[in-house]
Amino acid sequence: MLPYGRQSINDDDVAAVTRALGSDWLTTGPEVDRFEESIAERTNAAHAVSATSGTAALHLAYAAAGVGPGDEVVTTPLTFVATAATAAVFGAKIVFADVDPKTGNLDPAAAEAAVTPNTKVIAGVDYAGVPVEADALRALAEKNDALFLEDAAHSIGSRRNGKPVGSLAHMTSFSFFPTKNLTTAEGGALVTDNEELATRARRFKNHGLVRDKELQRYPDEGPWHQEVHSFGINYRLPDVLCALGSSQLQRLESFVARRAEIKRIYDEALANLDGVDIPFAPEGAEPAWHLYPLRVPAERRRAIFESLREQGIGVQVNYIPAYWHPVFEDLGYKRGMCPVAEDFYRREISLPMFPGLTDADVERVIKAVRKAVATA
Repeated sequence: MLPYGRQSINDDDVAAVTRALGSDWLTTGPEVDRFEESIAERTNAAHAVSATSGTAALHLAYAAAGVGPGDEVVTTPLTFVATAATAAVFGAKIVFADVDPKTGNLDPAAAEAAVTPNTKVIAGVDYAGVPVEADALRALAEKNDALFLEDAAHSIGSRRNGKPVGSLAHMTSFSFFPTKNLTTAEGGALVTDNEELATRARRFKNHGLVRDKELQRYPDEGPWHQEVHSFGINYRLPDVLCALGSSQLQRLESFVARRAEIKRIYDEALANLDGVDIPFAPEGAEPAWHLYPLRVPAERRRAIFESLREQGIGVQVNYIPAYWHPVFEDLGYKRGMCPVAEDFYRREISLPMFPGLTDADVERVIKAVRKAVATA
């Protein structure tokens, strides 16, 4: 079975991890600092805070924003549930707004209609690696005294109007899961230019510990003393995984280039298939193409999906609208709230997309898609 995503590991990655394993620091050491500095530099951000997953990075973002009961978070339903869940666990109300029918990204006009005086965060997702309309969403957030969070789980290496993702929002979260554009096995990061937000995020990821004596309530207790002023969680990404991430970052541009080449080949082969829409990127967007979200006729999607699986093509669907999950259904959310996102979901199939795909693999996928669309 040809998977829809797969990590790209080479000897340099293995050597980097081996060196970290042989060092004095398996966690909270110099590889963490090195990786965070590299992420900040790559994204033109002042601060980077590593975390144990993309979900953890989102949780850090909402913690840094001070999200809590009575607050509202406006976001897209066309995302993995973590984008909304990590705010909901703080007691926030999630307000889902519809998406652009071409990109699947949060529609700024729909987001604006969803904003209320209680809006604390507007969270856009770079679906498939296509950057959101960051200028519009950031301006909307600032107009309403809110923060703009860019969930860039799909898009490290992407750019918009020449600027790297990570430099466009008040806060940007990344995922380094194995299928993403680079990996630390499990891992993520939050980047921001705001020092106060970075400090809050860094503290939350380390149990809420305060070690600075000038900030402690009882600074004279002893040199060992540390305090917790607000609750946090252990989201520390260890040195071993940060070493892998630093090694992977050195190949990010080649990963992005290969994904773009695969996307071009798919586009040329599939653009004229009846009833099929290929992925779209607006002018000014340079996506890293984490996914290749092909859209097929909704009434035939399942048959096409099953045909591809039977042919050994490990396709996926991204994503079930977040409010379709029973946890949101039980809170009163109803299907039909965001019809554009729901239509996008009903038609979407993610084809294999990762740098290790050979040209022969890509041709195999194309042949299988043509057969599935013609016969399913």
